[in-house]
Amino acid sequence: MTNGYCPVAVVASEADLRKKTSNYPGPFAALMAGREKRPLGDLFGLTNFGVNLTILKPHSVSALRHWHSKQDEFIYILSGCPTLITDDGETELSPGMCAGFKAATGNAHVLVNRTLDAVVYLEIGDRTPGDSVTYPDDDLQTLLVDGKWEFEHKDGTPY
Repeated sequence: MTNGYCPVAVVASEADLRKKTSNYPGPFAALMAGREKRPLGDLFGLTNFGVNLTILKPHSVSALRHWHSKQDEFIYILSGCPTLITDDGETELSPGMCAGFKAATGNAHVLVNRTLDAVVYLEIGDRTPGDSVTYPDDDLQTLLVDGKWEFEHKDGTPY
């Protein structure tokens, strides 16, 4: 969105890439090098939920494995075959499949592209204030404060 202008429609694959590859601190940010996000919802000034067109290059991940306290998430696979890893195990996804992640379940999730082809998917999530994110595999926790993510170690010290 530029100067308050919102387009009526766009070609999603031609939308600008997110300027910052990752919001994660230091060593975690580097793990997102193979991920590209096009923030489609922002183009239209959407404030209640976000929509990203996301590409995972071969051998990359969608995020650190995580779960949200208040925000629901949903993904829809457009192309490629990622592996969805949750506390319930691994599920191979293919185009046309979708998955939803209800907030506050404690069931962490991540998509991993173990293939030689790119994975393209839509990710949709709400923007409920006061959210926090738990990362069971990493020394990281995140709090949404005044619309910005604050990253801390699990003992509460900031990054």
